[in-house]
Order: sequence, then structure tokens, then C-alpha cells
Amino acid sequence: MSIQGASQKRLTLRDLQSLYSRGEKLAMLTAYDAVTAQLVDEAGVEMILVGDSLGNVVLGFENTIPVTLDDMIRHTAAVVRGSSRALVILDLPFGTATDPETALRASIRVFQETGCQAVKLEGDFKSAPTVRRLVEQGIPVVAHIGLTPQSIHQLGGFYRHGKTSPEIELLKKSAAALQEAGAFAIVLECVMPDVATEITSTLRVPTIGIGSGPHCSGQVLVINDLIGLSVRPAPKFARVRADVAGVISRAVREYVQATKSPENGMGMEV
Repeated sequence: MSIQGASQKRLTLRDLQSLYSRGEKLAMLTAYDAVTAQLVDEAGVEMILVGDSLGNVVLGFENTIPVTLDDMIRHTAAVVRGSSRALVILDLPFGTATDPETALRASIRVFQETGCQAVKLEGDFKSAPTVRRLVEQGIPVVAHIGLTPQSIHQLGGFYRHGKTSPEIELLKKSAAALQEAGAFAIVLECVMPDVATEITSTLRVPTIGIGSGPHCSGQVLVINDLIGLSVRPAPKFARVRADVAGVISRAVREYVQATKSPENGMGMEV
């Protein structure tokens, strides 16, 4: 049920698979609070990702590493309360999917405390046993390959993946293994577009691209990048469609000016 109390049938994995089978592109956006979730949901996205990117865009960290499972549960529960149609996915944060049993314990807690419908985890083909363990226990999983922000220290920075033959083979091997393990979708982040296109054409499950070109089965963006709600420049691949930061800044400046004006001292509302 949304925060306005309206009930609506929430999309299921079968619904998403049906859209994918018909060739319809899938839209995913992040959200981290109930109000944003309701707006995103009503605008028609099929999936809302409560990304551990909340560490960067909400909590003020330089990367996603400090984000805890408690953080993710609190924000995901809010997103579930604010949405009624989109399938809600929680991003398992750093350290919670290191092995199948650790990931299972974290995911059970997530499902019991948030009401979300799926989890996402980062990792290449070596994560396949973890995906399989979760799926066997009835927990839907989105896999995530290419640029994996939780491995930023090992990767040494943010860059496009799939430029060399070994990288391409690793991406292909990982996508195939994660599909066979039961992932119902695979995020391709910052993968070379031609490689992302090839991987998409070989899979039976949808790929969700972010900075990986237009030919994935769907796209995902951080909501703050989409609407221009940031003090930092958006990634080059993100088309900024609004200037929400500018609107907020102007409104606050006007409020401060009105509050400090002599007229306000005469009892006028600001």
C-alpha cells in the first residue's frame, strides 16, 4: 500500500518476464525514501532499486563501502511503504554476500523486515553459488557485473569494462553462470556497449544497463543523476532531465531573503 493508502497489484517476476518476452524495455530507477518511491512508482517504472548508492547520494560517504545492512533495511522499508506497483529490489551491501550462507541470512532478514521482492548482489561467476543458494530458498536475485562499486578499491577506480579480450571473456562467462544459477536479471554497469549488446543477445533473462549503451533489455539510473539533485556532476552517460538542486537552492535563498527582510518583522508571512 502506498503512503496515500491506494492499493495496487505489485508487479511480479512473471510480469517482468512477460514484458521482456514481448520485447518491451524495462525501466528501473533508484529511490531511497517513501516520497520519491511514490513519485517514481506512479511515473511507471517497473522496478525500484534501493541501491547502496544511498551511501554516496544520501548519507554523504565517498563510496558505498560504509553502507550497512541496517541502512539498507531502513530505506528499503520506506520505499516499500511508498510504492504499490513497482517490484522493489534491495542492494545487498558490502560484506553481506561474501558466501552463500552469509547472503542467505542477510536476505532472510531483508525479506522479513522490509517487504521487498528481490535482492541484488555484485560479483562475477564466482558469485553463482550464492545466487543459486538464495534462489533455492525462494529469494529472487538480480546479479550485477562490470563495474562493481563495492570492489572500487580492488578495481582502482571507475572505468569501462570489456575493453580487452580477457575482460570480455570474463563478462560473458559471468553472465552465463549467473543466469544458470537463477538470477532473473543482470545489471551491466559501465560495460562497453558492443559487449553489452552481445551479452544481451545471448541471455534468456533481461540485462539492465547503466552506462552500457542503449541495447540492453532495460536501463537503470540513480534518481539523483536523472533529476539533477546533486552537488556533484552526474556521470557522462546519464542524461540529466531536470534541475531539482537549482529549484531547491532558489527556493531556500528566497526564503532566507524573505525571512531577513524588514517586512517580515511586521508580521508578514514568508
